[in-house]
Amino acid sequence: MDLLDNYKKAWTNQPEETSKLSAIEIYKLAHSKSSSIVKWIFIIGILEFVILNSLYFFVDMETVMEEYRKIGLENFIYYSNILAYIIIFYFLVKFYVNYQRISIVDSTNTLMNKILKTRKTVKNYVIFNLAYVAILMMVATTAKINANYTDLNTTQIFMVVGATLLATLLFLGVLWLFYQLLYGFLLKKLKRNYKELAKLNSTN
Repeated sequence: MDLLDNYKKAWTNQPEETSKLSAIEIYKLAHSKSSSIVKWIFIIGILEFVILNSLYFFVDMETVMEEYRKIGLENFIYYSNILAYIIIFYFLVKFYVNYQRISIVDSTNTLMNKILKTRKTVKNYVIFNLAYVAILMMVATTAKINANYTDLNTTQIFMVVGATLLATLLFLGVLWLFYQLLYGFLLKKLKRNYKELAKLNSTN
């Protein structure tokens, strides 16, 4: 049981004269915890971006791009990467803005709204990354089949498509678990803070 739960129990058992003071203390604690959680969401987003992009130093990108050239995807990969970086930077900015805004709120309702917006931003970020990976894998598979169409029979094509679908689902599952580890715990804590604030707000 954390400090916020202890405050809540103490508040519900206090006389009416001191309940207002206790409610303020509970709000301040929920506000402080929520602000800290949103700050960590921003920090983790930055670290994720830096670490994942540092993996390029361990991959021969020229060889990778040569494979894409063979199946006619060089331009698609180039421009889709640019678009992906723009969208990721947008989400990172949103994470920072959410942190800045949640740090200066001055009412329970405003804090609750900021918590909801933060959770929505993180969920949309995860959905974008999963969708981007899925589209990239399916487009690459389609291009590879088209490039080697004359060398493949119908059975082989179905096998390639089936193997790609299975690999895509497995990879997306692993990626989803990765994001659950990164952000899921923090989102659950934000949700709990929201529920506590909702209960607090309903009694005032």
